[in-house]
Amino acid sequence: MDIAYVVTTVLAAAAALLAAGIDVVRAEWVRTNMRAYGVPESWLTPLAVVKALGGTALLAGLAFPPIGVAAAAGLVLYFVGAVLTVVRARFYTHIGYPLPYLLLAAASLGLFVAS
Repeated sequence: MDIAYVVTTVLAAAAALLAAGIDVVRAEWVRTNMRAYGVPESWLTPLAVVKALGGTALLAGLAFPPIGVAAAAGLVLYFVGAVLTVVRARFYTHIGYPLPYLLLAAASLGLFVAS
């Protein structure tokens, strides 16, 4: 297994799990942003679950690669949706929040495919 893939995957998993934790504690800035994007606050828990499962599955994918590939692809789709949500709400200055998560998930998927 390539070192770059392992490091990127662990970083992507940590980022997804951190983002899930922030959603779980319902940080005020997250709730404010979600309202501004038109996302109901009731969606925070399901979105946190998706991120937590994705992060956990990325780590599991280090032992069983098909799970990691599915998790990386799922997180890429999730964060593309997050970017589109920010763009749809015309909060272009907020694009910097979901973009790093998207890039980490995409890098994990890309490095797996390349290895």
